[in-house]
Amino acid sequence: MPSDFLEFEEPIAILTKEIAALSLLPRTEERAREIERLGARVEEIRADLYRRLTPWQRVLVARHPGRPSVLEYVNFLFRDFTEIHGDRRFADDPAIITGFALYKDGPVLVVGHHKGSGDTKQKIRRNFGYARPEGYRKALRAMRLAEKFQRPIVVFVDTPAAYPGVESEERGIAEAIAFNVRELSGLDVPIVIVISGEGGSGGALGIAVGDRVLIQEFAIYSVIPPEGCAAILWRDAGRKVEAAEALKLTAPDLLRMGIVDEIVPEPVGGAHTDPATAARLLDPPLSAALGELSALAPEARRERRYRKFREMGRLGPDFVDGDEASP
Repeated sequence: MPSDFLEFEEPIAILTKEIAALSLLPRTEERAREIERLGARVEEIRADLYRRLTPWQRVLVARHPGRPSVLEYVNFLFRDFTEIHGDRRFADDPAIITGFALYKDGPVLVVGHHKGSGDTKQKIRRNFGYARPEGYRKALRAMRLAEKFQRPIVVFVDTPAAYPGVESEERGIAEAIAFNVRELSGLDVPIVIVISGEGGSGGALGIAVGDRVLIQEFAIYSVIPPEGCAAILWRDAGRKVEAAEALKLTAPDLLRMGIVDEIVPEPVGGAHTDPATAARLLDPPLSAALGELSALAPEARRERRYRKFREMGRLGPDFVDGDEASP
């Protein structure tokens, strides 16, 4: 099966290979009709597969190496992007991108994880999206600049987790994430979060505290990757499919639980099949969210943000701040 197809897409891969073989032969009217028929069949099968994805299959789609990166969304949706580097304490972390840009002629700050696109060398440079402490400190430095100049913040989340290496622990990865969570909750500018791929663990949450959380249709958001969950609960990483089901990490599950606010549709087959269309589908809800949040007073916005995250994980709507609400 070609490498850019996922394991459950084997029927599509077979037909695509057949189309490619026919395309190499001398072109005739009959072959052209056959290629057209096979192409239509590919789209039909793809639509059917993506209508009934399992949680584990959604994990695979969210991790697809061709999924658009934060810089691709910058190219499609923003103008005049000027990147900000370094945390002014240790180093620059290429796994997190920060920079000011124009969105619909209004200035914003863009922050996001970058897993690396293209060849393996680029992925290694970006550390496959595993951010180190200096990445989270760089993000916070940029966000404080945005607050100083009253610029809304747009965050793209796509990371397996924070980097778990020894040097990351030595430089205080847990403290960096916890500090960001606290500081982001108090910023007085609008913050829109876009879960654009794999939202993994505290590595995601370190830049994902905001006023409105959008999630793309086939993205995921979870406290731990399925493999890690299976290894901890059952001492067997092979039970990752079962763990993916139990974690409730899909966009519909997250919306139902109030973890995210809106699901953004993707092209049939996922954002990696058509990044330009994925960006076009993201544009209206992003614009609407920024417009709605910018109309609120900073105090009201901060209070709503606080309430939003305090209410996550409640046993039910009758529980407020740990006590049963009055009838």
